[in-house]
Amino acid sequence: MRSLIQRVSQASVEVHGGIIAEISEGFLILFCAMKGDTKAKAELLAKKVANLRVFEDKNGKMNYSLMDTHGSVLVISQFTLGADTSRGNRPGFSGTASPEEGAQLYQHFCRTLSEFGILTKLGKFGETMRVKLTNEGPVTVWLDTEKG
Repeated sequence: MRSLIQRVSQASVEVHGGIIAEISEGFLILFCAMKGDTKAKAELLAKKVANLRVFEDKNGKMNYSLMDTHGSVLVISQFTLGADTSRGNRPGFSGTASPEEGAQLYQHFCRTLSEFGILTKLGKFGETMRVKLTNEGPVTVWLDTEKG
């Protein structure tokens, strides 16, 4: 399971010309389920995200988590995070979960974040989306359950 976490001051997602979700301070999370991923991995990733200490304390040190700051998240499904470019210039996606599995794991990941008490907004799985954000820092962190 792969996620790209961006610390934001605001983020929104638009589908068919209308904004369907938006947040202020927190994380924009791009999420991709890979073949063989499980609900347990989604829960592990959600726990990591909730406790990731990338928000600054009064001394400017990244010491606070999303849980500490009561920030929110906007989670966008993005199967292209699973791209394999090892055999040329056209990405392959055979390592990603099927759309059905991906949707289930996406929903489970988002539900788990909500269970931590985090306000969780979602994009629309399988749709073409327009995502806007203001990355603060910039702070961007790559998480992969296969790499710890």
